Amino acid sequence: MKLCIDIQPAITQRAGVGRYTKQLVRHLDKHSNDDSVKLVYFDFKRRAIPFPTGNAIQKAVRYCPGRVAQILWKKLNWPSYNTFAGNADVYHFPNFIIPPLSYGKSVVTIHDMSFIRYPAFAEEENLHYLADRINNTVCRADAIITDSEFSASEIHSLLEVDKEKIFPIHLGVNQEPEIPDPAIAASTLHKLNVDRPYILTVGTLEPRKNIPFLIEVFEKLTDFNGTLVIAGMPGWKYEPIIERIKRSPRASNIRYLKYVNDEQLNSLYTGAELFVTTSVYEGFGLPPLEAMTFGTPVVSSAGGSLPEVLGSAAEVINNFNANHWSDKINKILQNKELREEMSAKGLEHVKQYTWDKTAKATWKVYRSLA
Repeated sequence: MKLCIDIQPAITQRAGVGRYTKQLVRHLDKHSNDDSVKLVYFDFKRRAIPFPTGNAIQKAVRYCPGRVAQILWKKLNWPSYNTFAGNADVYHFPNFIIPPLSYGKSVVTIHDMSFIRYPAFAEEENLHYLADRINNTVCRADAIITDSEFSASEIHSLLEVDKEKIFPIHLGVNQEPEIPDPAIAASTLHKLNVDRPYILTVGTLEPRKNIPFLIEVFEKLTDFNGTLVIAGMPGWKYEPIIERIKRSPRASNIRYLKYVNDEQLNSLYTGAELFVTTSVYEGFGLPPLEAMTFGTPVVSSAGGSLPEVLGSAAEVINNFNANHWSDKINKILQNKELREEMSAKGLEHVKQYTWDKTAKATWKVYRSLA
């Protein structure tokens, strides 16, 4: 079998779909046997930084800017992706949309239906792009991969896709996280201007993450003499969130860190008293699982797939009542034994989420088509 994967997200995005794509192709190598794998991306300006991918062949398209190809696909439905990538038996597009394709079977990963379920939370240009092309994509796709059973049911109901065509495959987390030495972690937190104790949340700053509600909850934690740390790049409509932070009566106790590298993130996970996510909607939700790998207790909303993914290993709250949330969090913060129990549950729970399982199940989809 000849497999071709569009790895553009792994080249251009640090988180989200980019992270999924990078981890997937890294772990596919052990399952490929004698099959050939080609990884294709656009790099007209020669700025891409390739990453280790085992025996897979990386092909950079440098004679045409990726943006130009996107415009041609949108306006003319031409040229075919095969023109740039060459022919293969199966093509995998990990970022929602299948471009024009003249040969081979197609697999697409549709991570969630947030752009349909909550269009007000989507970036306008991206919303129009997805809305215009998603129906064409699901009609042409030979298989649709998604991140959870919840998202599979959303795709089935909202896009009227046959269930037999949809394959829910959970994402993975690093089972051997690099837990920093306490002295190194303390030094990293000092450089980030983060004092313990603190509550942590991680994710792109955008309306769907519901950060203003988390700030409201934090303001009600009057017995907690600590900090709320928000780590994540600015996203769509992030400005009102920044303004909400500035207006908070506890603004001096809120740290917004923007992007943090893996080493810094490991220290943040390690030192947190609690990880909290108040997201309205998630197709999967990696950060709370990552927090669990460091033994950090998790409190989560019931947005989208989060109850499915976190199970009983987290305190999942099925409402957005700030008083209810603050009461729950206060009880956890004041009960060391409860935090230790939640930590142990989390460490056990995340063992089921491995990137190897994700890659193995994904490869099974490829073979079913080839």
